[in-house]
Amino acid sequence: MSRIGKLPINIPEGVSIDVNSDNLVTVKGKLGELKQQVNKDIEIKIEDKVINVINNGDTKQANAMHGLYRSLINNMVIGVKEGFKKGLEIVGTGYKAQLKGNTLVLQLGFSHPVEVNIPQDLKVTVEGQNKIFVEGIDKQRVGQFAASIRAIFPPEPYKGKGIRYIGEEIRRKLGKAMAK
Repeated sequence: MSRIGKLPINIPEGVSIDVNSDNLVTVKGKLGELKQQVNKDIEIKIEDKVINVINNGDTKQANAMHGLYRSLINNMVIGVKEGFKKGLEIVGTGYKAQLKGNTLVLQLGFSHPVEVNIPQDLKVTVEGQNKIFVEGIDKQRVGQFAASIRAIFPPEPYKGKGIRYIGEEIRRKLGKAMAK
């Protein structure tokens, strides 16, 4: 039995949850609406502002999905209430980012600027010239878009140049000094 799956989810004020007959969970809040289809072996019970995720199947698949669906529903509740935010920073001389309409333009030492189209459901802000913040209500979409930006120029281990998450530690190598 999943330890995470057994934990109840509290429903905060301003968030409404609806479970369809075919296990479609809809969560609505002040920031928007999210939907998630749940496996038929998993039952969602809503009682007194608390959501319980119950595993009705004895299969290995159902046991594996129990904690997953509890985490997904919890992230949906947090997303429509507060939203999620991921920060990136650009390290390197002359490297910078700027917004042009619905496009993020990155200058990373390539022969051309890199343009990234911003999805409609996400909000991207640039602080200064080297900090990028991605915000949205869907945790997976925020993390995936931040990872796709980081993948354009991941930090290299010798000088540490590139795009990294704020607070990420990069293991540095010594380079030529190691050869001696």
